Amino acid sequence: MTWYILGAGSLGCLWAARLSRAGLPVRLLLRDRQRLNAYRSLGGVTLVESGQESLYPIPAETAAQGGPIQRLLLACKAYDAEPAVASIAARLAPGAELILLQNGLGSQQAVAAHLPRARCLYASSTEGAFREADFRVVFAGQGQTWLGDELGGPEPEWLAELRGAQIPAQWSGDIIERLWRKLALNCAINPLTVLHQCRNGELAAHPAEVAGLCDELGQLLHATGFEAAARELQGDVERVIAATAANFSSMYQDVANGRRSEIAYLLGHACREGDRLQLALPQLRALHERLREYLRARGLPDT
Repeated sequence: MTWYILGAGSLGCLWAARLSRAGLPVRLLLRDRQRLNAYRSLGGVTLVESGQESLYPIPAETAAQGGPIQRLLLACKAYDAEPAVASIAARLAPGAELILLQNGLGSQQAVAAHLPRARCLYASSTEGAFREADFRVVFAGQGQTWLGDELGGPEPEWLAELRGAQIPAQWSGDIIERLWRKLALNCAINPLTVLHQCRNGELAAHPAEVAGLCDELGQLLHATGFEAAARELQGDVERVIAATAANFSSMYQDVANGRRSEIAYLLGHACREGDRLQLALPQLRALHERLREYLRARGLPDT
């Protein structure tokens, strides 16, 4: 069965290249004819691993053209997820399976609500990759990808295809907890790197600020029912800061390059859940407002 991939950013191209290399049928879905022509002029997806580059001439088409889609990886930004799915909804076969690979929380549930006849699986990845140029991706670090079904359905047989393509995939019976855990890590690190204009490792110079956020995010995780994640959060955050010390966070890179951030699906989602659970979370809310002001001052969306 063909793997369709909508979202030709870093992880979308990384998956496409590895699936293609493994001999599996894969097609990229691009938003319009102009984007398709640009892709064809480059000859395919270039993947750079350990300094070695390989070109994969993966077939591509626009989202509006082509036949029915049974299996789709949605690898776009969280704020693009709903319009992206709307652009191909008419092509989805009954019972189609979608893998939603977005940061934060909120976009996955919104997509699933629009597609009641499809099976929407949520994914959380710690793989490292960045886009050096259009359709040119550098694989920056081994990680793990967890997939799961919020509705509790069975593990799909095609997980073996991913592993065979060297995409380290595991089935998770607690995918929402994994997504919440990653959201909390991102909320404790990414906004501070934007506001302090620093690499991840430089947050070691702001221990009280990091600890205060971890405390409130721990309260939120506890209230949401994820007690193990709440207990381990500060240690996890400190380990990530140390392990990725030389890196700039994805939010830092988005803002530095004048791109929209995923604030609404990270801090915004956390604050909305705090409202629902009637939690005060003063430091988290203050951080959210500081970041919104920072974005507005640079002419970027604050939601």
